[in-house]
Amino acid sequence: MTGGRDGRPAPADRAILGRVTDPGAPDETRVDRWLCAVRLVKTRPLATHLCEGGHVLVNGLPAKPSTRVRAGDRVEARIADRERVVEVVRPIESRVGAPAATTCFVDHSPPVVAQAAPEIQVVRGEGRPGKRLRRELDRLRRRAGA
Repeated sequence: MTGGRDGRPAPADRAILGRVTDPGAPDETRVDRWLCAVRLVKTRPLATHLCEGGHVLVNGLPAKPSTRVRAGDRVEARIADRERVVEVVRPIESRVGAPAATTCFVDHSPPVVAQAAPEIQVVRGEGRPGKRLRRELDRLRRRAGA
């Protein structure tokens, strides 16, 4: 945290800390708000869409956007083709900075496995490839055949 001259947190930092460490903070919050607040998804409508699509589980059960989460709950979500498994440490409702957000959950997600997919994908209907694209495709074909 950046501090003022007297060693205390700056006013902006105090406001963020206050939202996260507020003793009057709720014991529970909606799962869609929490997913957005801890920055696992970019927007709340996206979190709502994931919940409605059945991609979010809370304690092993499918979650609606209004499902309440509290400290100790386990949230499993499929976000951007990646399985995320997190344990709620602190339920917050408003979006906070990334350093503060990481204190609100414990990540138990499996490690990311790099896929060996070609860097270039030909889109059907785009017409003939240009000279540069054709050479890159030829390079990929040669590597795959070798």
